[in-house]
Amino acid sequence: MRTGNYIAQLKGEMQYQAFIPNDLPLSFSIDIELQSLLSKADQALGRLDTIGEVVPDVDFFILMYVRKEATLSSQIEGTQATFVDVLKAEAKIEDAEVHKDVDEILNYINALNYGLKRLTDLPLSLRLIKEIHERLLKDVRGEWKTPGEFRNSQNWVGGSSIQNATYVPPPHTEVIRLMGNLENYMYEISLMPILIKTGIIHAHFETIHPFLDGNGRVGRLLMPFYLCQQNVLSKPLLYLSEFFKLHRQVYYDKLNAYREKDDIEGWLKFYLEGVTVTADKAVQVARNIMKLREINTQKVISLGRSAEKGEKLLNLLYKRPLITIKGVEKSVGLENPNALKLVSKFEKLGILKEITGKSRNRIFSYQDYIQLFS
Repeated sequence: MRTGNYIAQLKGEMQYQAFIPNDLPLSFSIDIELQSLLSKADQALGRLDTIGEVVPDVDFFILMYVRKEATLSSQIEGTQATFVDVLKAEAKIEDAEVHKDVDEILNYINALNYGLKRLTDLPLSLRLIKEIHERLLKDVRGEWKTPGEFRNSQNWVGGSSIQNATYVPPPHTEVIRLMGNLENYMYEISLMPILIKTGIIHAHFETIHPFLDGNGRVGRLLMPFYLCQQNVLSKPLLYLSEFFKLHRQVYYDKLNAYREKDDIEGWLKFYLEGVTVTADKAVQVARNIMKLREINTQKVISLGRSAEKGEKLLNLLYKRPLITIKGVEKSVGLENPNALKLVSKFEKLGILKEITGKSRNRIFSYQDYIQLFS
C-alpha cells in the first residue's frame, strides 16, 4: 500500500499487527474533485488572512479562537470542561461549577501560545513538538506518560487490549526514524500545495502516534503552526477542531481509511472541506465582531462623563468577556461604588449581563461577544 503496511509483532498468543507507515512523500492523485476543493480552500484561506488587516485588535480575536480551539480539541479527547469554564478560570473567577478538566484546556492554550512564540526563533521541528507536548501534559491527566518525550513502549487506540485495538501504531523502535522523516518532509522543496502538505502532515503524525498521550491535540496544533511557518497565514487564524468535533466519527473514519484502505484522497477531501468551512465561518465571525463593536462603541459614547472609562471597560471585555466588580476596579482604575455604577450602566445598555443571580461575588458576561464564538 502507499501509506504503509501492518506487520506482525511478537508470536503466539501475544502476537499483534502494528501499522508501519511508508516514508513521506507518498504518491497520490489530485483528481478534479480534489482540485476543486483545494481551490475553494485556498480562496477561503486568503479571505481569512485578510482579517488581520481589518479587525480591530486582531490579537483579541485570535485569543478567543485559541480558547475555543483548546476547548474543542480537548473535548474530542474526552475533556468535559466548557468554553465558559475556560473564561472563568482565566479571569480567576472562583466558581464551584467550573469543571476540573479545565486545567487540561489551560495547558493547551499555554502550549499553543508557547509554540507560536517559539516559531519566531525556532523552526517547527521535533524539538519544538516535544516542547509543546511537555507543556500540554504538565500536572494534568497523562502527566506520568513521559511528557516531552517520544514513547519507548507500544501504544494502541481503542479496544481493551492490543489484540482487539482499533488501531496499533508502529513499534516504539520505529518512532524516531519516522518522525525524522516527517520533519524532513516539512521542509522538502516540492511543487506540492502547502494546504495539501499540511493535511498529509496531520494524518501521518496521527498514524505514527509518537507519544503515549496527547497525540490528537498535538497533531491538530501542527496545522496552524505549519501554515504560519510557511507564511500561508500571517496570523494563527485557522483552527479545525470545531469541524472535527462536529464530524468526529467521520474524522476518525477518514484517518483510519487513510492507513487501512490507502484512502489518502478521501482524507484530503474531508480535510479541505474542513478548511473551507472553518475559514468562512471565522471570516463571518470577524464581520459580526466589527458590527457589534461599532454598535456598542456608540452606546458607550452616550455615557457622557463616564464615556472614557466606559471605552476602557469595553476594550477590556474583548480580552476578558467575563468580569467581576473587583476585576473592573483593578483593570479600569475605578474604586467602588464607581466601578459598580459603570457596570450597572453597561447592564442597562445591554452590553453586560449578570449570570450568577447572586447578590455577592457576581459575574458579568459580555454575552453577545461570547455567543459569536459558540
